[in-house]
Amino acid sequence: MRSQTRFLLTVGLFVLVGAHCFGQNPIIRSAFSADPTARVFGDSVYLYPSHDILATADRGRVGWFCMADYHVYASVRLTDWKDKGVVVSQYNVPWADTAAYSMWAPDCIYRDGKYYFYFPTKARDTTYGRGFSIGVAIADKPYGPFKPLETPIIGVHGIDPNVFIDTDGQAYLYWAEGEIYVAKLKRNMVELASPPQVIAHLPNKGLKEGPYLFKRADKYYLTYPHVANKTERLEYAVSDHPMGPFKVDGVIMEANAHCWTNHQSIIKYKGQWYLFYHSNDYSPDFDKARSVRVDSLFFDTDGSIKEVIPTLRGVGITDGKSEIQIDRYSAISSLGTSVSFLDTADRFEGWKTTLGVGAAEGWIQYNSVDFGKSNLTSLIARVKSTTGGKLQVHLDGVAGPVIAEIRIPATEGWKTVTATVAHFVPGVHNIVVTSSGKAVTELDWLQFK
Repeated sequence: MRSQTRFLLTVGLFVLVGAHCFGQNPIIRSAFSADPTARVFGDSVYLYPSHDILATADRGRVGWFCMADYHVYASVRLTDWKDKGVVVSQYNVPWADTAAYSMWAPDCIYRDGKYYFYFPTKARDTTYGRGFSIGVAIADKPYGPFKPLETPIIGVHGIDPNVFIDTDGQAYLYWAEGEIYVAKLKRNMVELASPPQVIAHLPNKGLKEGPYLFKRADKYYLTYPHVANKTERLEYAVSDHPMGPFKVDGVIMEANAHCWTNHQSIIKYKGQWYLFYHSNDYSPDFDKARSVRVDSLFFDTDGSIKEVIPTLRGVGITDGKSEIQIDRYSAISSLGTSVSFLDTADRFEGWKTTLGVGAAEGWIQYNSVDFGKSNLTSLIARVKSTTGGKLQVHLDGVAGPVIAEIRIPATEGWKTVTATVAHFVPGVHNIVVTSSGKAVTELDWLQFK
């Protein structure tokens, strides 16, 4: 899976040169991203993640989280995400410590014609107290330009701000500082209207952070990451009121043994609920360089959240005429197939699928490809095989009809080949690629024409 664009790293900031990201996990593919807050504004979903960069001796703390700015991404279909640029940087926040690199999990909300972006970071001095403060930047559009206020919110110290506006118009601010706190906000959205209070009856032991509250069917769901064991799992509690009392109700997503943190937001969009979260796909050996994901979320009849199992496939329907990154699979054979990075020196190049591993005839499946209505007559594939080989593309299962055979010439490097589509079937289908014979073949992407 090849990145379609690039960011240039300059003075610790990624400078946009034009980027689109495509709809399998992870969904942001040109830079590290984490702590995603998704919001529905108008007919689009806007994604406000934090932005991991790699610390160096003169930038941040080596081996720890390092974040200098925030980008905002937008999508209508959830299958392609456009980077709309930098929202806020530590360098344009009047009160921020520009040596801290501590622009952690943010949020954004709309009220009275303005967009309010909330972010935590460390102040340059102790005027507003020690540790993290929470600032606000305001814009007329969801993608900015945002102007940070001269001071942070007075009376709030902590990280991971989240804002909820109830149906009666009252706004609430949630944040974390050892415990999870809540306070009412004034109509101006930048001042507290009540003293901060700890949300009681959450788990006593283990770190709790990253609050995100949403409402469904007159119930308030407070979601949060919690270290129940060694890494964070996503949990939730339910209440009849946005300030509680809350009752712990269950687990949204189990802990990931390879990534110490997780962070979530949950939205309903076009009738479907979605969970946005993060893992460390592009950095499997270093969990301070993370990547945002999205999967569908469902409720049981009693209102409880069904546990979300992370997928590589993600959400949405993939246009068959686009590059299908089949390494973001829906299912894979236990033998004969593997997925690995195209280039370990540049992991944003993405992944490849290797078939015929161990001389076994493997397969890999990718669900929900839209072939449309017009006749697609050819299939293009980026492939490689030192001995030459053959792959078959099946429709709707390993035993399904073969719609194309990809013949791969012996080549040391990557080559784009074209195959004929023998049996075009319109509509949305799953596709399965199988290996034929004992040849080891590598596949980057497929594209129907």
